[in-house]
Amino acid sequence: MHKQSGFSLIEILVVLVIMGLLISVVAPTVLNSADDARLQKARADFKSIETALKIYRLDNFTYPTTEQGLAALVEPTTLAPEPRNFKTGGYLDGVPIDPWGRAYLYLSPGENGAVDIYSFGADGLPGGDDQNADIGNWKTDSD
Repeated sequence: MHKQSGFSLIEILVVLVIMGLLISVVAPTVLNSADDARLQKARADFKSIETALKIYRLDNFTYPTTEQGLAALVEPTTLAPEPRNFKTGGYLDGVPIDPWGRAYLYLSPGENGAVDIYSFGADGLPGGDDQNADIGNWKTDSD
């Protein structure tokens, strides 16, 4: 008789069980890393938007109003007060989008500082926990 070489059903099942265990350990770590990366991106966005707002204020003597929004950093606005010295090319390349695909929200004057830049998180609704929690430029990493 000629014996066929290959893996037995038991060997294949053992490998599948081991792979399942490894995935169950590694997957939550990878998913949490993606969530943390989104929060870090939002914080980095806040810094770049704040820098653009400060330069806008230096050029035009005031921050854009809430009605003008962050779009006022991309193109000159026609809403009052109109910018006197709008920088050619604008202050940002485009209206910033949060890591969850929505435009950042903006208040001027802010409730927590001169201006508030914030996002409602993954669910897009006020409040929430973890990835659904609101995040703003006034919050620190420990909040």
